[in-house]
Amino acid sequence: MVWNFSTEPEFQEKLDWMREFVAAEIEPMDLVFRDPGAPFDPRSPARKVMRPLQQIVQAKGLWACHLGPELGGQGYGQLHLGLMNEILGRSRFAPTVFGTQAPDTGNAEILARFGTDAQKARYLKPLLDGEIVSCFSMTEPQAGADPGEFTCAARIEGGNFVINGEKWFASHADMAEFLIVMCITDPDVAVHEGSTTIIVPRDTPGLNIIRNTAVGPKDVIGSGVHGYLRFEDCRVPLENALGVIGEGFKVAQSRLGGGRIHHAMRTVGMLNKAFDMMCERAVSRVTKGERLADKQMVQERIADSYTQITQFRLHVLYAAWLLDEDKAYTRRVRREISAVKAAMPGVLKDVVYRALHIHGSLGMSNETPLMDMWQYVPEMGIVDGPTEVHKVGVAKDVLRNVAPSPDVFPTYFVPTRRAEAEKKFAQYLGQEPAA
Repeated sequence: MVWNFSTEPEFQEKLDWMREFVAAEIEPMDLVFRDPGAPFDPRSPARKVMRPLQQIVQAKGLWACHLGPELGGQGYGQLHLGLMNEILGRSRFAPTVFGTQAPDTGNAEILARFGTDAQKARYLKPLLDGEIVSCFSMTEPQAGADPGEFTCAARIEGGNFVINGEKWFASHADMAEFLIVMCITDPDVAVHEGSTTIIVPRDTPGLNIIRNTAVGPKDVIGSGVHGYLRFEDCRVPLENALGVIGEGFKVAQSRLGGGRIHHAMRTVGMLNKAFDMMCERAVSRVTKGERLADKQMVQERIADSYTQITQFRLHVLYAAWLLDEDKAYTRRVRREISAVKAAMPGVLKDVVYRALHIHGSLGMSNETPLMDMWQYVPEMGIVDGPTEVHKVGVAKDVLRNVAPSPDVFPTYFVPTRRAEAEKKFAQYLGQEPAA
């Protein structure tokens, strides 16, 4: 077995180009286009800036690299994508410029896997070309992300689904060309047998946006990009089902694993950006006659941050490597993805808080990017499943093959083990083996 932490030179050249391109051409957009929907909304003025940048990325062969060549991508594995997303995570706009923005990436993957030829022609191609955006609508107000509590239902009437119910935090619903909606189609069986994912065009009568919701303390209610939806006798044809009717849970699960690890990959980029700011401030600011960088408590925070980022990054890359090696998305892959997903908000909270604190009042103002980063801490603990659910999954999988002690005392009980060891080494201890 050979362990190698190096990157092949030709791919490293691409990463070097990406790093310079994102810093020089994309990160400045974060300072000017402040609307939360700007990176995604086709109606935003930012689109005029992004389009030529997207063309440069396409010419470089770095567009939508998570997709296979048959869909216009490079078919890069998760490990390569992890190294790329570390860079893209430094800007809100970078994923869109590189054709890897959520939730469109996951929606494109399930359209490619489960969609009919007609669905692919109508929705997949313009989605891959970056001409439209999409929405994945799963969570509900009363249920959160627990499918077992979903009530938004689609009954079959003639040749149509008739959808009634509410959905919550449907990101980009207002700007989407279409939504992929998870509905209960048979309430008398378990959700993994009785749910269906359905394509609902945005302009379908009966699909109503009650309001949009923002992340963070925005003053204007309804100013965000996460839709609170109500379906009222919303009719779409049966051919809008994605995959087999009743297997919507399978369809939904197929997109969540990649989404979870991609969030973690981009978080590494955000962590590195916060760390860079922390270090620059430490060597620039003088107080009590010395630089912050010369104070031991500041040094401790920098060392702790460096260590946490490095550990988290290596765990993310290990999970990505494992996903490349085990494409069946088996239990061991799911365990590592859940583990990095659960660790993500804690690392982000620790590092961003230290950076904020070292900056003092400037850090908590709106004149550095740090407060924008801070609002991602709770978000990363909730999106794609709450942290607690992932921790429970990791623990159950770790304990799955652990055997209980056959005796009243544990197998590592020192008196018992010492007696066994003394018997094993009796000839060296100058004593007769016990009978």
